Amino acid sequence: MPRLPSPAPRQTGDLPTRLFAIACGVAVANLYYVQPLLAVIARGFDLTAATASLLLFCSQIGYAAGILLFVPLGDVRDRRRLVGSMMGIAAAALLLCALAPSFDLLLISIFLVGLTTVSGQILVAFTADLSAEDSRGRALGTVVSGLLTGILAARAASGLIADALGWRAVFLIATTLNLLLAVLIWRGAPRSSGRRGPGYRALLRSVPALVRAQPPLRRVMAFGFVSMAAFNLFWTATTLLLSSPHYHFTPGEIGALSALGLVGTTVARRAGRLHDSGRSTLASTAAWAVMLTGWLACIPAGSSLGWLIAAVVVIDVGTQGQRILNQTRALTLTPSARSRANTAYTSGNFLGAATGSLAAMLLWRAGGWTAVAAAGSATCLLALGASLRTDRA
Repeated sequence: MPRLPSPAPRQTGDLPTRLFAIACGVAVANLYYVQPLLAVIARGFDLTAATASLLLFCSQIGYAAGILLFVPLGDVRDRRRLVGSMMGIAAAALLLCALAPSFDLLLISIFLVGLTTVSGQILVAFTADLSAEDSRGRALGTVVSGLLTGILAARAASGLIADALGWRAVFLIATTLNLLLAVLIWRGAPRSSGRRGPGYRALLRSVPALVRAQPPLRRVMAFGFVSMAAFNLFWTATTLLLSSPHYHFTPGEIGALSALGLVGTTVARRAGRLHDSGRSTLASTAAWAVMLTGWLACIPAGSSLGWLIAAVVVIDVGTQGQRILNQTRALTLTPSARSRANTAYTSGNFLGAATGSLAAMLLWRAGGWTAVAAAGSATCLLALGASLRTDRA
């Protein structure tokens, strides 16, 4: 695999952490605005809510493709210009969603949103390069928490906006936010001089070569895949459950419940400090135990809002802790190829997310909430066992 020179670490004072965290949140939110809107979009196009959940699958597959195609460029291009350009293109794709006259065109448009909304992952690798080694976990914890906050805030905001102004207004507002952050990144981020490296095709080919050469990267990729599959399985099925006759929640009410996951963001943000103190593997195992506890709470949640609220908070704490720890570990393995390591990790992550969304639709049709709760609990139990074996190795 062609190697690039390792960038000299800069002090965190050179890092606009808050700007990066906000930009990451705005970028990744593009993927999740649609989640509380499945029922209202389904009614608008005369579809079932389960069919409308194909929007989640298309956005996640598009995102995984965008990660593979664009994020590696962060190793050889000026990241400030790359982020600004991608956020501008994502804004155009969001505008297409707002204007889509049919469900088929909306599917295509949401795929394009996923394909182009990769700025957050470019900024995560940028953060790792700008951070000092002894505080890299803390800096990444803050920026990745921005990503996670964006996911949760997107669900809450989109539901409330859809109740007040209709679902198309959600995408119009998102268009404006992406354009605004593109300008702020252009003005406020430090310049990142492109480094000499392989051509584009060779750069893409070096990603699987990196994965083959790094067994620890493969391990965190596997855990990231399973974690995000379980996370999206939960949230896609939860949207279907809350839209069902038993709960009959509006998009705004679904979004308000999603906002409870912000508690998890606050708690999980400290996971980066555990990495800095050398307790990353142990903390990752503990996060799986937390996720399993949340999934067990899902079993009675089909008929109990109290249990569902508990599951929302606990599953989000575990998932977000997992994500911060896994991503930080992936980005510390190869200083000369952080964007490509992040490409490998995140593309697997969001293939997992797409798998979770698709599994939710299939399980819901096969056995409803009971099938979803059983599958999620079994998945986390197996992952906890694998993590315990890794911790002891």
